[in-house]
Amino acid sequence: MLAQNTTPAARSFALPDLLKRSWAFNPTMTIFTVMSALFLAVGVVGMIVDPRIVLGMPNWAKSTKFGISLLLYGATLLWLLPMITARPRLVQFVAHATGAILIFEIVLLVFQATRGVPMHFNVSTPLDATLWQAMSISIMAFWLVTALALGLLLFQKLPNRVLAWSVRLGLLLTLVGFTEGFLMPPPNATQRAALAAGQQLDLLGAHTVGAADGGPGLPLLGWSTNHGDLRIGHFIGIHGIQAIALLGALLLRRRPRWLNERHTLALVSIGAAAYGGLIALVTWQALRDQPLLAPDALTLGALGALIATTTALAGGVLLWARGRQTASNAA
Repeated sequence: MLAQNTTPAARSFALPDLLKRSWAFNPTMTIFTVMSALFLAVGVVGMIVDPRIVLGMPNWAKSTKFGISLLLYGATLLWLLPMITARPRLVQFVAHATGAILIFEIVLLVFQATRGVPMHFNVSTPLDATLWQAMSISIMAFWLVTALALGLLLFQKLPNRVLAWSVRLGLLLTLVGFTEGFLMPPPNATQRAALAAGQQLDLLGAHTVGAADGGPGLPLLGWSTNHGDLRIGHFIGIHGIQAIALLGALLLRRRPRWLNERHTLALVSIGAAAYGGLIALVTWQALRDQPLLAPDALTLGALGALIATTTALAGGVLLWARGRQTASNAA
């Protein structure tokens, strides 16, 4: 089982063995992860064979993007959740609930893509409004389950402190990214004005700040090139768990001997803080109705300050560690 304490050498990473261990840990999460891979494949094929355009993007582009993110998230949780051994029933609840909620979302996304209509914010018909409301409820439930997973992880003792804090901070950043999604459903200024004028809207809520969704955007991603876009911070945030876990793994694997556990933990914390700062920066930029690729002097200044602060802190830790090693050798 995934939860067993096996050494890396004892494990097989062949796909059938990975699926077998995943199924033994939690069938629902395994089904979701496999469905995510199929969802991604359907999205890619759809982009090739389906000429329909929805809100300025290929009809299946959203499915492709979601397929990538969901597959990464499912694989990450199948690696992460078995580390939590203190509350096995709650861990299984998190795994079952997460898998079931996200399977439901995949079904909704495929159904709407098959119809060639938007999934998010779509209130153009009673059916579309009902489906969007159902997805909104599932998103809130998913946020709560993720928060529970973070709570379990915070109280779980892990043998490797660097790995422990890498996944804790990473999942916290992912939860922040999920939270940013709640900025999108409320009507934006343009929609509020239209509602005040008595107009009937097909979309209520938007990814774009200062304009309706569907304008010029980056290829595949669709992020607006003319206005602010809240999807940027959301995207960066939800992949925080992969980014910070990878940072921790690289530091553990590549760190020099003079970099001890305390120094490595400090570097992981600095990396997580910098990542959180990046989420905040691009979100602030979007809320100011500014495209990602057209930053003003204020945004560039904030980015420069973030880079300089991160570099100074990380450099300080490295100098501190190196200095201690030099002093130890001299003694």
